[in-house]
Amino acid sequence: MLRLTLGRRFAAEFVGTALLLAVVVGSGIMGERLAGGNDAIALLGNTIATGAGLIVLIHMFGPVSGAHFNPAVTLAFLLRREVEWRVAALYVVAQFVGAVLGVWAAHAMFAEPLLQVSTRLRDGPAQGFSEFVATFGLVGTILATQRTRPEFTPVAVGLYITAAYWFTASTSFANPAVTVARSLSNSFAGIAPASAPLFIAGQLVGVVAAVVFFTWLFKEERPQ
Repeated sequence: MLRLTLGRRFAAEFVGTALLLAVVVGSGIMGERLAGGNDAIALLGNTIATGAGLIVLIHMFGPVSGAHFNPAVTLAFLLRREVEWRVAALYVVAQFVGAVLGVWAAHAMFAEPLLQVSTRLRDGPAQGFSEFVATFGLVGTILATQRTRPEFTPVAVGLYITAAYWFTASTSFANPAVTVARSLSNSFAGIAPASAPLFIAGQLVGVVAAVVFFTWLFKEERPQ
């Protein structure tokens, strides 16, 4: 029974993350093709599809795995001791593998070469800080709504990412698996492999900061 349960969780994280990347990269390709060179229109299409897709995917897979789709989210729950380390490790593997296959699925749908490497540089301290802010806010959104209004979490996450696409300079990757996978797509949503480590570093620091802050913020006071 335990193996069956873990298998289902793995499948949910794998397929959910793959579909998420298909949405992110596919909508980026579509947006770029239809925008006529207008990056703002392309980003708008990419944003709407990603935010809407996230809401649906979290509702679909949340009852099985919690719908993390993100090593940063899994790390947050691991730090809070709300998930076992072996489950967390399984989730992270599923997320990275699913993310790469999701990118390839997007390429296949748009008749693009499956194997690509992005040349889109996203460098500089502002980009790393943007990923810190994006990830801090994402983890905070999840931790806060799970405590106060858990039924609202899928919508809250979708809305936050929709907003963060526009208020962060990095367009809010906020996800190490997404970052690595998008380095394998030389499309509108891509990121050059050389830029990925800075993004991931910002994301990991953002996770730790969010866990520390929101755990303290919602800590129950003991009666005097």
